[in-house]
Amino acid sequence: MHLLFRSTLIIFNCIVASSVLAQNQNNAPILTGSFIQGGLVFGKVAPGTSISINDREVRVSEKGDFIIGFGRNYPATATLLLIKPDGGHAMHEYQIKPREYKVQRINGLPKLQVNPDKKILVRTNQEAKDISVARTLDRDRMDFTKGFIWPAKGRITGVFGSQRVLNGEPRQPHYGIDIAAPIGTPVAAPAAGVVSYAEDMYFSGKTLVVDHGHNLSSSFLHLDKILVQVGDRVVQGQEIAHVGATGRVTGAHLDWRMNWHDQRIDPGLLLGETP
Repeated sequence: MHLLFRSTLIIFNCIVASSVLAQNQNNAPILTGSFIQGGLVFGKVAPGTSISINDREVRVSEKGDFIIGFGRNYPATATLLLIKPDGGHAMHEYQIKPREYKVQRINGLPKLQVNPDKKILVRTNQEAKDISVARTLDRDRMDFTKGFIWPAKGRITGVFGSQRVLNGEPRQPHYGIDIAAPIGTPVAAPAAGVVSYAEDMYFSGKTLVVDHGHNLSSSFLHLDKILVQVGDRVVQGQEIAHVGATGRVTGAHLDWRMNWHDQRIDPGLLLGETP
C-alpha cells in the first residue's frame, strides 16, 4: 500500500477508539467516526431534535440520524448545539485533531492548464458555480448508511489535503484521492445515490457527482466515459464511469472527492486498504 495513504490510515486508527461516544446521562448524541480534519461523523439523537454544528444547521432524519463533516482546515473545536423536542437546549464540544499534509509537486503540465487565459477563466468560473450547486444539494435520502467501497482498483498516487505545486507554482490543496489505473478501468459507485452532475470540465475533464443524501456527495474527475445521466439512481457497486486522462492531468487516474456542504472530506478515512 502506498506510504502516503498508509500514514493517513495510521492517523485514523489512532483516533477511532476515542471517536465512539456512548450516550451519557445528559442525553449527548451517539457519535461514531473520525474527529479529525477531513473526517466524517455519523450521529444519532432522539427523534425531533434539532442540531447545529458551529452555527451550521444539520439535517436530522425522522429517526434522529445525522452526519457532520470536518474539512481540511477545520478549527480545533466543534460545538454541537442540540434543541430537544421539549424545547430544552444542550451544548457539547469536541476536539478536532489537526493533520500535517504532504507537498505534491506535479510538473510537465501545459501552460494554459496552470495559468489559463481570460476566455478560459470565464468558462472555469461558470463550471465552478455549476458544480457547487450539485455539491450543495441537501436531500433527506440516507444512502450513506450502508458504508462505502473503493470505486476503482489501482495504485494510490495522490492523497487528501496535500499541497499542490504545479510546474513550480503553489496552487490549491488536493481534496481527493488519486487512484492510478489504465484508461477504461471501470469506476463503481462507492455508495448508492442519485447523479447530480455529469459534464466535461476544463480542469477536471469529464466529471461526475453522485449525491448520497444529507448533503454528502462523491465527485469523480478525469473520466474517459460517463455511463449515467443526471437524475439517475445508482446502487453501490454499479459501474458508473471509466477511468480516463481528461482535463489537467499527466496520466490516467481517478480523482475521487467527497463533500459535506462546503467541507472537503477525506474518502480514505471511510475505507480500509486499497484493492
